[in-house]
Amino acid sequence: MAKNTAGDEQIGEVSLWDKIVTLPQYLIPQHMLSMLMYRMTRCEQVWFKNAFIRFITSQYQVNMAEAADADLTTYPSFNAFFTRLLKDGVRPIADSEIVSPVDGVVSQAGPVISGQIVQAKGQEYSVLSLLGGDDALTTEFVGGQFATIYLSPKDYHRIHMPITGKLRKMRYVPGKLFSVSPRTARAVPDLFARNERVVVTFDTTIGPMVMVLVGAIFVGSMATVWSGQITPSYGKVVQQWTYDGEQAITLEQGQEMGRFNMGSTVVLLFGDQARGFNAQIDADLPIQLGHSMV
Repeated sequence: MAKNTAGDEQIGEVSLWDKIVTLPQYLIPQHMLSMLMYRMTRCEQVWFKNAFIRFITSQYQVNMAEAADADLTTYPSFNAFFTRLLKDGVRPIADSEIVSPVDGVVSQAGPVISGQIVQAKGQEYSVLSLLGGDDALTTEFVGGQFATIYLSPKDYHRIHMPITGKLRKMRYVPGKLFSVSPRTARAVPDLFARNERVVVTFDTTIGPMVMVLVGAIFVGSMATVWSGQITPSYGKVVQQWTYDGEQAITLEQGQEMGRFNMGSTVVLLFGDQARGFNAQIDADLPIQLGHSMV
């Protein structure tokens, strides 16, 4: 399989090998292993966390020259390193209506057609299932636009606002914890609608916007700036929080809104008032926080 410049497999058609390699994920205790990873990434044993950090930086060629603190030994835990700050100015925010909320690779992008969005070549899934069965919210994205961005372990793992928005509600949807790697996206139907996720709805000057933070195997936690850590612990029922009146929160374009521990995926949804993404925003495009998307 060809490689893109970010070093990740391209999204193509599913192969028999993809299915064989992915099969064990159906059998392993996904949540138990992810809880174990959560604890490991917060271990403050100096020898352990330093070895863990050095392994990841070497294995994935992490660019520490961009980090606010480039000294690997000063981070108190692996998680502190993984959610590290960047130096001021290394991710300028483009003068654009919509910018990328993260560093990563665009998996797929395009229009929402008949309530469906593309997961991988030849595979689609429904907006309704992605949003955890929220019918009213789903109707707001008829004729809209979507973009899916995959974050690998080497990427900056804080999530920022692609456009200024007023927080309307947040929904936790329980689910599986399959990997969200390109291979798994090819091999597991409805992947992003099966995995645990946090669905955050904002109102913007171009209509509604949803940011879906998709959980995955070994993603030790997902958090937002207004509520802190959401996972773990892992729930079994849908939970929802609404924000109005004194609880209303407005986040500016480029402002941090959340973070992942370990790699994962963000799915963006915009309504029909939003312009289509520019022609470069297509499958396998490496992208950085702040780059223009329209």
